[in-house]
Amino acid sequence: MKAANVNSIQDRNRWAWLWLAYTGFLFVGPILEPSLYVWLGTLAVFAIFLGVFRDYVRSTDQGRPTRLWIIAATFALGLVTFPWNQGGSTFFIYTAAFLPFSIVSVRRVLAFFFVEALIILAEGSIFHAQRGAFHVGWPNTFIAIFMMVVIGGGNIFFAQQKRADCQLREAQKENIALAAVAERERIARDLHDVLGHTLSVIVLKAELASRLIQRDEASDHQRVATEIADVERIARTALSEVREAIGGYRSRGLAAEIESARQTLDAAGVSLLLDSDAVGGSPSSHAAHLSAAEETALSLALREAVTNIVRHARATTCRLRFVTEDGRRCLVVEDNGEHAITREGNGLRGMRERIESLGGQLSLERDHGTRLLIDLPLRSQVPARTAVS
Repeated sequence: MKAANVNSIQDRNRWAWLWLAYTGFLFVGPILEPSLYVWLGTLAVFAIFLGVFRDYVRSTDQGRPTRLWIIAATFALGLVTFPWNQGGSTFFIYTAAFLPFSIVSVRRVLAFFFVEALIILAEGSIFHAQRGAFHVGWPNTFIAIFMMVVIGGGNIFFAQQKRADCQLREAQKENIALAAVAERERIARDLHDVLGHTLSVIVLKAELASRLIQRDEASDHQRVATEIADVERIARTALSEVREAIGGYRSRGLAAEIESARQTLDAAGVSLLLDSDAVGGSPSSHAAHLSAAEETALSLALREAVTNIVRHARATTCRLRFVTEDGRRCLVVEDNGEHAITREGNGLRGMRERIESLGGQLSLERDHGTRLLIDLPLRSQVPARTAVS
């Protein structure tokens, strides 16, 4: 990145030397009215300006004294040259061209233009009365001021546009960086949800298989084989889900997640109760009214809740309700366990961030067991009704 910036600056500096073409006006007078002294003076002024222009091109300290001194030297060079070589007005134009790129404030730039115009006008009035080599005609004075205003005014526009482009590029870089951070956080949350749930199931089944092996009863051999086969299957599923999380996780669906939760809770000796007050409809019918983001968020929230029940609660039952009423959509997960852990961990924090990104709310109550309530706003196209799965 740094190398690219250096190359860009070098290319821009090379192109800047093309603006030296304006110094051709310095040589119009000596060519039309040849004079040894005028030629020598013009060549000396030109050589000095080459050094000044080189320093300006190399300087990058916008708004700092170095550039301002360079611009002042250019204007002074014009004041020295203008009385005996009318092409010296070129330096006034360079001054007006430099200022907008060196001072951010447009008001300050215009103030400098006004002061320069007054100084040029004063010099023109002083040398207008002179005769001989040092004489400035009023037409040349007004043309110098006019060109300075036109070129300077145009460069104010280009300088502001350049600054706006730079700000846009910086904003784009910042957005890319923020997007990268958000993506890393998403992957971290999803990996936590996927692996936390799956590894908990694997541990439960492996412990069960270990206890059955220790009993060494013939009737248990088939069950041990079944549990080990489940461990293998779940591990393969976890590998697939990790790949999906890295590539952009997409939930398997709420109905599939409820069935997975049932299997996980059964393995831990916890009974899953779907609310018996269901007013018609299955989990899949409720999921049909969910957007992809909402279904993914609720599925991952259910997975994290079940994982926490298996890991931390000494529960025997888990009640699940999915309700749509009063313009809200709610997922309620309750258990009758005892949770010793009260600190909000990564899983719950990721769950909360995911729900809040959809305009919803997450609340957790730990009075008698644990009650997790996820509340999402109901989209306008979804008919309001009560539904419990």
